[in-house]
Amino acid sequence: MKRRTFVGAAAALPAVSLLSGAAQAQSKEIRMIESGGASGESIQKGYIDPLFQKTGIKVVRESPSSLGKLRALVESGQTTTTLFELGSGVVLQAKKLGLIEPVDWAAVAPAAMFPEAKNEYGFGYQYFSTIMAWRKGAKEPKNFTEFFDTKAFPGKRCLPDYPHYCLPFALQAAGVPIDKLFPLDVDLAFKKLNEIKKDVAVWWKAGAQPPQLMKDNEVQYSICWSGRVVGDPAFGLNFAGGKADLSFICVVKGSKPEDKAAAWKLMREMSLPENQAKAAEVISYTGPSPDLDKLLPQDKLWQFPTSKQNKDVQYFENAQWWADNGEAVNKKWEAFKLSL
Repeated sequence: MKRRTFVGAAAALPAVSLLSGAAQAQSKEIRMIESGGASGESIQKGYIDPLFQKTGIKVVRESPSSLGKLRALVESGQTTTTLFELGSGVVLQAKKLGLIEPVDWAAVAPAAMFPEAKNEYGFGYQYFSTIMAWRKGAKEPKNFTEFFDTKAFPGKRCLPDYPHYCLPFALQAAGVPIDKLFPLDVDLAFKKLNEIKKDVAVWWKAGAQPPQLMKDNEVQYSICWSGRVVGDPAFGLNFAGGKADLSFICVVKGSKPEDKAAAWKLMREMSLPENQAKAAEVISYTGPSPDLDKLLPQDKLWQFPTSKQNKDVQYFENAQWWADNGEAVNKKWEAFKLSL
């Protein structure tokens, strides 16, 4: 994952655009759909609360987020939800499907950002990892081959109900190394999932589910988002073979101009390193500021997806592959789910 300092691209945008956000009426309340749980709480503490203190603008949060939900919103013609959280691969799919609008970066006027976070169609606000975790006391897998071996590592599994968070791990279990995952061998991945599906107790949709299910001993092993389990003594975890990704806040197609004007102000707050540090106090994910690391607790850097020791053993999401193949894979996923 290359992390380079962003320098002044917003300043190079046409000057007329600088007036666009300021010239418009601005809503005092907007709605967003995010991934829920501690991640949503980090958005509240790090970005929404400072925005309200400075401007009086309220942001109402709902969760969870999924491409299907976004599609339903846009197709229904609704205009009440302005912002929507999407993973990097899904951003390209949503753009292709005409479900999101471009970000007015001149109106946002962000502080310095890593370039991959400054997308034409989304604000990359949070680096996160999807990893294996287990209930404390369970036998500890060292890789996904062992994680998928339910005989040698007995216990119920909890897997994501999202193909982009599931299929690459199934391929690793089938012996594919992380540097050879893409293009995905989709049929081989589903073959592996068919072998384990009888031991999957829950296919989760909200990121808060896996840790709670493990704490309740309803499942013993999960593929889950790292920030939900790191630092909690109730769990063991392993970043090996995990997926590093960047989550984006996007603007829903058809949003009102006055709601977008308020959204640009929230994105500005999301670019500030001091606000990203506040968000990281709630969940161990990192924001896109090149000035953030020195504001983080140095003794907890191992918990963050972008620390060197974790970055080196993960693969980074191939957003373009999912943009090109996501629709076809989603149809196969739905057919697979009908077989459960």
